[in-house]
Amino acid sequence: MRFPTTRSRAVSLLLAGSLGALPLAAVPGAVPAGAASGSTTYLVGRGISDVTGEAAEVGMMGYSSFEQKATGIHQRQRSRAFIVADRANGKRVVYVNADLAMIFQSVRQGVIAKLGQRYGSLYNEQNVLLSATHTHAGSGGHSHHLAYNLASLGFQKDTYRAIVDGIVESVAEAHDDLEPGTITLGRGELKNASVNRSRTAFERNPARDKAAFPDAIDPAVTVLRFRQGGTDIGAISWFATHNTSLTNKNTLLSPDNKGYAAYEWERDAKGVRYLEDRKGFVAAFPNTNAGDMSPNLNLRPGSGPTEDEFENTRVIGDRQFRAAQRIHDAAATPVRGSVDSRLRYVHMEKVTVDGKYTPDGKEHRTCPAVVGSSTLAGSVEDGPAIPGFTEGMNSPVAKLLEPFDIDPPEWLVSCQYPKANLVPTGLVNAVTPTTPTVLPVQIVRIGQFHLVAGPAEYTIVSGLRIRRSVAEELGVPLENVLMQGYANAYSQYVTTPEEYDLQQYEGGSTLYGRYTLPAHQQEFAEVAASLRDGTPIDGGPTPPDHSDRQTSLQTGVVMDNPPAGRQFGDVLAQPAESYGTGSTVTAEFVTGHPKNDLHRNGTFLEVQRQVDGEWVRHRDDGDWDTKYRWVRLGGVTGTSKAVITWQVAPGTPEGTYRIVHFGDSKSLFDKITAFTGTTRTFQVR
Repeated sequence: MRFPTTRSRAVSLLLAGSLGALPLAAVPGAVPAGAASGSTTYLVGRGISDVTGEAAEVGMMGYSSFEQKATGIHQRQRSRAFIVADRANGKRVVYVNADLAMIFQSVRQGVIAKLGQRYGSLYNEQNVLLSATHTHAGSGGHSHHLAYNLASLGFQKDTYRAIVDGIVESVAEAHDDLEPGTITLGRGELKNASVNRSRTAFERNPARDKAAFPDAIDPAVTVLRFRQGGTDIGAISWFATHNTSLTNKNTLLSPDNKGYAAYEWERDAKGVRYLEDRKGFVAAFPNTNAGDMSPNLNLRPGSGPTEDEFENTRVIGDRQFRAAQRIHDAAATPVRGSVDSRLRYVHMEKVTVDGKYTPDGKEHRTCPAVVGSSTLAGSVEDGPAIPGFTEGMNSPVAKLLEPFDIDPPEWLVSCQYPKANLVPTGLVNAVTPTTPTVLPVQIVRIGQFHLVAGPAEYTIVSGLRIRRSVAEELGVPLENVLMQGYANAYSQYVTTPEEYDLQQYEGGSTLYGRYTLPAHQQEFAEVAASLRDGTPIDGGPTPPDHSDRQTSLQTGVVMDNPPAGRQFGDVLAQPAESYGTGSTVTAEFVTGHPKNDLHRNGTFLEVQRQVDGEWVRHRDDGDWDTKYRWVRLGGVTGTSKAVITWQVAPGTPEGTYRIVHFGDSKSLFDKITAFTGTTRTFQVR
């Protein structure tokens, strides 16, 4: 996550208890405990749906660059859900991994509310875990906190609805899919898909911590293999690397490298066709403690292993897929034991941390949130820095604060030391919700496997320390505790106190001060104790619902106009007569604004092939080798074109093809009308 990239944008920042479960007998495919042969422990189900937001003229989420506005789709973003139900104790957990930059608290609140409308108390605060892959190439504006909506010029309700509805649909599919099944656990390593982008901060950690990561990366790949009977139905493959192969120069929506890994396994390896198959293999590629892990192996944006950002996306995704598939196929450790979960909310600005978790053994407190000057420097390995701001700035910057007319109180400066205080968002919250204060901490148990779900980006050593604290409290081996970052809410970074002192980008983005990580360790340990003892947990303070305080400065669609003498769907540029492998087919159409209809669970394009006299879908806008670009023509007249490209991949069947564009136009009186445009035929030889 990046904050705005000029001082004027920083100025705008300132202005601007466990519920009961239904009986398993009420669940489709449920088998009462004791009714089976004993070879199956769980009910398992998987689901997938579309969470792609507005595809044009909306700021993108991740880099927080005002210049990065969506102009189309490279690949659709999806939500992947798994449900595991314990047939012995009746408890269940929901795991969701979505192709999003973050799961904001607003999204979690919307999802939990809609699940409650559908299922009552079956899926609730305690047993639903929502996580994001951390792609930086999706639509923004789905947070209820101002700091994360700046680049999108405020809250974007259509993108928010697409995300919430898509996640809920994926959970509903997993619910309907529940059948007796088994889970096996596999582990391995991947060493050529990440690099430590904050090595100098990593080196500040004690020798014991650094010894756990000899190459300064976390190479662990952890895979859960899901089966129903003798059929593989899905996999969850955790690996720590930033989902930032695509740079902030890219303006096409994309799930980035982790999305490509899922696509390669689902579509290429398992033959899933997203628009036809509702019960195909589902492959989720979530992140873990990736706060200081970059996929840009040359430590430059869009560089490594090649100098092409799209090829880097494919290569890094392919490496994750192949490692996960190898580990999946060899997974031999049965997951056995009960299913359970605990979640509590913590006011993260007001935690008193016991000396057990602090470096000096003394009691300390967290602080009201402050965004540090190093945040505006950016992580230069994944996003460009701003002139005048550097990683490592650790003194107050009076000149920077002058335009804000804010003088942070001395106690806050002292509490956040040595951070250079740029924006005290914890104080700005009194005026408008800017960054979160009440955060969820959650642990999910599936047999011997434990997921620690945290609402932040954790460096690899931060993740290690939390895992150690939880494993010690639970009395389980460290390898059976995994850090799930980017989960349930978002509060930027969590660094170790030693890393924080250096005030690199990650330290400057650690909101609640030097003892943010020790506070997380303490709170997760308390949740672990409740889970271990089987006792209820105090849910903590309820996070506020800010849905009624949202505004947007982003203009909507006024109307669409075709060029003179043209109609919507007309072809402006036809394909050539024939193409060979590796060539790119291009077609242009008169179109309307893609905000008129997001075509969620649908497509803006099809590459169709003629088979036995019928036109059959060959590719759509969810495929890797197609791109849909929206281009405005004639300023504000409402005239635009769709530019559709298809790169003919090796192995494409010879034959007759055409390109079809599906669009929607809006009249001056707000009537939305669907239309279709079709090119002439062409040959692939």
